[in-house]
Amino acid sequence: MKQKLGFTALALMFWMTFSGFSIKPKTVAQMTTEWQRAKEFTKEYLDAMPEDGMGYKPTPEIRSFAEQMLHLTAANYNFTAAATGKANPMQGKKLETMDELKSKTALTKTVMDSYDFVLEGIKGLSDAQLAENVKMGPREMSRETMFAKAFEHQTHHRGQATIYIRMKGIKPPNEKLF
Repeated sequence: MKQKLGFTALALMFWMTFSGFSIKPKTVAQMTTEWQRAKEFTKEYLDAMPEDGMGYKPTPEIRSFAEQMLHLTAANYNFTAAATGKANPMQGKKLETMDELKSKTALTKTVMDSYDFVLEGIKGLSDAQLAENVKMGPREMSRETMFAKAFEHQTHHRGQATIYIRMKGIKPPNEKLF
C-alpha cells in the first residue's frame, strides 16, 4: 500500500513538473466576479437575520451578529486600503462599537458600502498591478495575495454568522460557490 501511494505521489509530482501545470495569477475580472458574488452572498445573510437578531450573541463573550458583520466590514476597508493605497474612509473608527450602525438598515448599508470599496479598489488596478508587492503592517505580499487574505477573512466571519442565524431558528442562505 505504501509503495502504491508513493508511486502515485511521484507520478503526480512528475506530471506537475513536466506538464506545464501552474497556478495562474487571478485577473482583475476574475477577482471582481468573486467579490461581487461574496457581496451578494453576504447580503443574503443580512437579509436572513431579522431586526431583533442584530444584537444576538450565542454566548456573552463573543461578538453579536452586527459586530461580526462590522468586523468583516472594517477588514474589507483595511485590506483594500493597504492593497490599493486608497484612503480608508473608515480609518480610526471602531465600527463594532458604533451603535448607530447596528440597526438592520444601517448595518446592511455599511457592509454593502465596504464591498463596493473593495470592488472599486480591484477595478482600479490592472492585472499587472495585482502582482506588485505592498505592505500591511510588517507584512509584505502581492496585491492579489492581500485581496485573497481579505476574501478568506470575510468568508470566515460570514461562516460564523451561519451559526447565529441557525440559533435564531432560521435557515441560512444556501452556499454560493459559483
